[in-house]
Formats: sequence, structure tokens, C-alpha cells
Amino acid sequence: MKFQKKEKMGMFDFAGRFPRRIHSSWRSVDTAALVMRVVLGICFILHGGQKLFGLFGGPGIGGTAGFFATAGIPVPEASAYVAAILEFFGGIALLVGFLTVALSAALIIDMILAIATVTFSAGFFGGWELNFYLIALLAALLLTGPGAWSADSALGLTRRRSPAPAAVPSQQEGQAEARA
Repeated sequence: MKFQKKEKMGMFDFAGRFPRRIHSSWRSVDTAALVMRVVLGICFILHGGQKLFGLFGGPGIGGTAGFFATAGIPVPEASAYVAAILEFFGGIALLVGFLTVALSAALIIDMILAIATVTFSAGFFGGWELNFYLIALLAALLLTGPGAWSADSALGLTRRRSPAPAAVPSQQEGQAEARA
């Protein structure tokens, strides 16, 4: 009988066991995706609500179009509607996890345009800082996907799904075809 030599534990090795156990599970990825979706969804609902309906002291669609005109954004009324609708209804969809990947990409473009046309000249602090953070969170959500607790997952629109039973030929069918 061989005796296995036990590895000597370092003083702080115990501290790494729990995080490794958490970080190596799909449940943690799903939880992180849920947290990102909720935070981003609320942010975009609030900002889109300001632009679209004038909620929370926002300018409404008329004020947003006027601001877009002074910022030199082409076709300011149409651009205001596109940005406001994308942010408000995209935020709602992100919150429930519907069309998450497509909306994340669209909102990244929206934030890049916001930086390029409005906030870049103000510098990082107090300028495009928030847009930068939102882009980073949206990119992380784009890479991880919506997670298991999402409408996308319920509808089978995620990449982590098992193939349909009819799509996977059984071994017996394969053997029968090989004999023929």
C-alpha cells in the first residue's frame, strides 16, 4: 500500500478554497449576469425615461431633440427617438433578459456615439466616465450571455442549451446505417 504524501498547506491556502469553489460554477456566472442585467436595465430605464417621457426631471423627447441639435447630432428628432426608445425599452428587455446579446451590442454603439458626440470634450471625470463604465458592463454581459435566469434562456436563445433529442442520432441508428 502506497502512502500519499500530503501537501503541506500554507498559512492562507484556506482562504482560496471558498472563492475557487464559487468561481468555478455556472451558478456564479448566472448570478453575475443577473446582477449586470438588473443594474444596466435600471440605469437605461431611468436614462431612457428622462429622454423619452421627461421622467425624473429629464427634458423629454422635445428637450432631448433640442439638445441633440445643439450638440450637432444629425437628424436630431429621429436620433432623439432612437436613443430614447433604445435606452428605455432596451433597459426593460435587459432587466428581464430578453434579446440580451443584441441589445448589449446596440447599447454599446449608443454609448460610443454618446462619447463621440457629447461627453468626450468634457474629459473623463464628469464627462465620458459613466459611458465608459456602461460600455464595460455591457461588454461583459455580451461575453457572458444573459445567464440561466433570463427570458432568453427560457426561450432557448442562449448558447448553453442541450441539443434537441431528435437532432442527436442514437447509437443504434448509427450502427444500423453502418451495417447497410
